[in-house]
Amino acid sequence: MPETTTWLTQESFDRLKAELAELEGPARVDIAKKIEAAREEGDLKENGGYHAAKDEQGKIEARILQLKQLLRSATVGEAPAEDGTVAPGTLVTAKIAGDKSLFLLGNREIAADADDLDVYPESSPLGQAIIGRKVGEKLSYTAPNGREIPVEIVKVEAYQG
Repeated sequence: MPETTTWLTQESFDRLKAELAELEGPARVDIAKKIEAAREEGDLKENGGYHAAKDEQGKIEARILQLKQLLRSATVGEAPAEDGTVAPGTLVTAKIAGDKSLFLLGNREIAADADDLDVYPESSPLGQAIIGRKVGEKLSYTAPNGREIPVEIVKVEAYQG
């Protein structure tokens, strides 16, 4: 599977880099200590603390891999110009199948603090259909279920995070 480029603000990039450093350093050391302490308790088959620590270790390692891939493929830059064109890092208001929707085009990591904001990656069917389009344009895209979905771009603005 080819790597895709992800647009990130400098703030998002720095935050993710700091998270990676924490996970690769102190978090790894901490979980190794927890596993060792649980091992010393004896029988590993019935040791809940050991299994919980191993699960946590697996999650940490998976997040490390995810962050490394994301940071390696990231394009870091300023928010896109506010010229009414849909681009990675823009907040898009669109009528999708007649319903008005507000979403960020980009990566969930950009909007880590905005839990209530929908995020569509550029690689999604909707993202591919609207990237480069301008306010007022009407188009349609094919959803994964095969249906044609009409879309009208209503508003485009830079995401400020």
